[in-house]
Amino acid sequence: MRAVVQRVTRAQVVIEGETVGTIGLGLVVLLGVTHGDTSEQAKWLAEKVVGLRIFNDADGKMNRDLLDVGGAMLIVSQFTLYGDCKKGKRPSFIDAAPPPIAIPLYEDFINGVKALGVPVATGRFGADMQVDLVNDGPVTLIVDSK
Repeated sequence: MRAVVQRVTRAQVVIEGETVGTIGLGLVVLLGVTHGDTSEQAKWLAEKVVGLRIFNDADGKMNRDLLDVGGAMLIVSQFTLYGDCKKGKRPSFIDAAPPPIAIPLYEDFINGVKALGVPVATGRFGADMQVDLVNDGPVTLIVDSK
């Protein structure tokens, strides 16, 4: 699994003109699933992302995690995170897991975050989505489960 994690002051995801998920302070996580990923990796990744100390403390140092700041998480599936651009000009997406594999693991990640007490908003798996966010910092990290 691969997560692109962005610290935000606010974010929302819109599908066909309808806002389906919105958060204030927190994290936007773009989540990709590849072949061979497991439910255990989804749980590990959920704990890892929630526990990232990337929010500022009173001294302005990144020393607080999502729970410390009372933040939320907007989780959006994104198979393009496994796009391979090595050959030619058109990315190959053969490394992205197909929906029958990816959907349950995407849901395992969501449930893992919720189980840690974090409010969660989501996009819709497979939908054409517009994600609007204010990246705070900017702070953007890539976290792989392998």
